[in-house]
Amino acid sequence: MLTVLIPTVMLFPTIWLMPAKLLWSTSITYSLTIAVASLSWLKWSSETGWYTPSHYLAADPLSTPLLVLSCWLLPLMILASQNHISPEPVGRQRTYISLLTSLQMFLILAFGATEILMFYVMFEATLIPTLFIITRWGNQMERLNAGTYFLFYTLAGSLPLLVALLLLQKDTGTLSLITLQYTAPLQLSAWGDKLWWAACLIAFLVKMPLYGAHLWLPKAHVEAPIAGSMVLAAVLLKLGGYGMMRMILVLDPLTKQLTYPFIALALWGIIMTGSICLRQTDLKSLIAYSSVSHMGLVAGGILIQTPWGFAGATTLMIAHGLASSALFCLANTSYERTHSRTMLLVRGMQIILPLMGTWWFIASLANLALPPLPNLMGELVIITAMFSWSYWTLILTGAGVLITAAYSLHLFLTTQRGPLPNHITALEPSHSREHLLLTLHVLPVMMLILKPEQMWGWCFC
Repeated sequence: MLTVLIPTVMLFPTIWLMPAKLLWSTSITYSLTIAVASLSWLKWSSETGWYTPSHYLAADPLSTPLLVLSCWLLPLMILASQNHISPEPVGRQRTYISLLTSLQMFLILAFGATEILMFYVMFEATLIPTLFIITRWGNQMERLNAGTYFLFYTLAGSLPLLVALLLLQKDTGTLSLITLQYTAPLQLSAWGDKLWWAACLIAFLVKMPLYGAHLWLPKAHVEAPIAGSMVLAAVLLKLGGYGMMRMILVLDPLTKQLTYPFIALALWGIIMTGSICLRQTDLKSLIAYSSVSHMGLVAGGILIQTPWGFAGATTLMIAHGLASSALFCLANTSYERTHSRTMLLVRGMQIILPLMGTWWFIASLANLALPPLPNLMGELVIITAMFSWSYWTLILTGAGVLITAAYSLHLFLTTQRGPLPNHITALEPSHSREHLLLTLHVLPVMMLILKPEQMWGWCFC
């Protein structure tokens, strides 16, 4: 753990002491080296489940894929941001890369925390750099409004969690994830216990986000610069799923009684947000709503509390993180050339940029869960687990899969096919930087096709 955390911290002085002309190349090379080093975590040798280099930082097979994803994303974010941040003053460029690095540091500390309170602090700390990135480097005037939504939705959901954790500390005497699983089961029967249960989960359901508490996400995605959209879709939403998986094991037996409305809302959200995607005209907004739809399926898989549900949720979180991040990168390449996110104004791009059209095709197929991609593995496992939990869920999950296929094809056909608009006369060709960026998104997906046990072998141990 420290072999990656310490080099991440050392990236800060590197960014600020590096000559301006070497800033981007050095930052990308350094962060990519850290990302490659993090792959060593996937070679699992611990028999006890936890690899603990210290009392406060550890990794287990649940947190390891998310840790690797967090590290892998930093060089991709820097690479994607280079074109539109490099014309700014050097001080602002250094600040921007420092904020991205601090976000990676907080995410490593959050996913690697063994104390739930430390996880909570890091969970909240990720707000600060994300808020700065959205409100300072966002594209439109609405960015301050989006930052306010993002901040207050997350804070309003997570403050009850702090009170709930302090009560848990008082009852059990520990908040360590390693020892909490060996404590005596909590006797949860009073009305106050039901409120405590809700306080423990609502913060994570808002972060995922669950349909109904999702309004902050499309605003934040649409207004954020490319790096903000990438990290939100790929990792920050997964903090909610990870936190739910950690906390839900402590909350038995109340979870079996109280999850029904949340599962119903998650499944209904798949249908509703998928239908919203079919009516979207804004490219980034469509991809943002598709994230809400996929995370509704993840929430359902976690809340039914079966090993298959957990396995599918983990797989879909990782696969969706890579696919949606790639879609946001493609939307950004289109925006940099046409300066428009309206889908009807950027149609027919395959004629001008055929290779970029191929990347759009691959990312759209990943989003609709084409076999043998890990997105399909995750969705099938969750749908199977939910079907064995209740037959009626198949109506909603089945309809959700069809709607997902429909809006994914709608996204590809609207942006890539059809006649070229008259106002598009001369666009610059695609760059090697963009192809490298998308290749680095696809490579981990290929690895997960060949070695899926890296994500979900732990569920059946």
